[in-house]
Amino acid sequence: MASKEAESIVGLYREWSEKLVLGGDMELPELRELFDHWGDLSSEPAGVEFQETAIAGVDCVWAIPKGADKSRVVICCHGGGFMVGSPKSHNKMYGHVAKAVGCTALVLDYTRAPENPHPGIVEQAVAVYGQLLEQGYKPEHIATTGDSAGGNLCTSMILYARHKGLPVPACTAPLSPWYDMESKGASMQTNADNDALVGGDMLEGMIGGFLGEHGSKQDPFANPLYGDLAGFPPTLVQVGEYEVLLDDSTRFYANGKAAGVDIELQVFDEMQHVFQFMAGNAPEADDAIEKIAAFMRPHLGLS
Repeated sequence: MASKEAESIVGLYREWSEKLVLGGDMELPELRELFDHWGDLSSEPAGVEFQETAIAGVDCVWAIPKGADKSRVVICCHGGGFMVGSPKSHNKMYGHVAKAVGCTALVLDYTRAPENPHPGIVEQAVAVYGQLLEQGYKPEHIATTGDSAGGNLCTSMILYARHKGLPVPACTAPLSPWYDMESKGASMQTNADNDALVGGDMLEGMIGGFLGEHGSKQDPFANPLYGDLAGFPPTLVQVGEYEVLLDDSTRFYANGKAAGVDIELQVFDEMQHVFQFMAGNAPEADDAIEKIAAFMRPHLGLS
């Protein structure tokens, strides 16, 4: 049974749910301002310093926990349908992740859609990854993570980096990933009454903005369910039981197993989309982040 503290995310999502259709009354700048309050669900991660930077021409934010191993880095891709969300909304959650892992995190402030349609966002993410490699970070000391659309990006950037001839990172941890641009998952219907945030109408608007006029819903760098996962790095997928996107995770997990990937799927009972936002304020979120850290540390060579 979900904790009382976990009810906070349900309340926030239901408050937003009527405002999230992009063709509705709320314009995109207002939606972006609204979603920047996503981080209100997270507590401030004690002992974590945030520093703005730019890498490969992409704005980013370093999350640097006190005593962190700075030779390791977790690249963090914020969610928001590729159209909303930012480091402002996500810094605290990823600060908690960095602190739990014991290394630095780099939160990408990629140029969002529709201003930057596919493949622009994945190209920016891979450019940052490539620049980190040029700066001397070893691929086996880099992990990726991301939530929702960022869960897609932390996955697709690995596929795209490999396509560009770059080595793959040590591991990845997609959180409530949004992969399916065709919305074929059965959970789109079976969890429609359980999911307090995500719905088909909202996704359709975001798919159009992300793919633009010429993007394909079956492009593996936009929809990793079509990706070749042979040789993909160790992967931990976390998802909430009540999500309409649950089947995005279960199908990706099945694809990974079929391709021989070292992949684990963790489904959290009664949890909503990106419930990890409640880091520091709900036991389910703290448990999930500890599981992310327990997965990443050995792959990054951290004790």
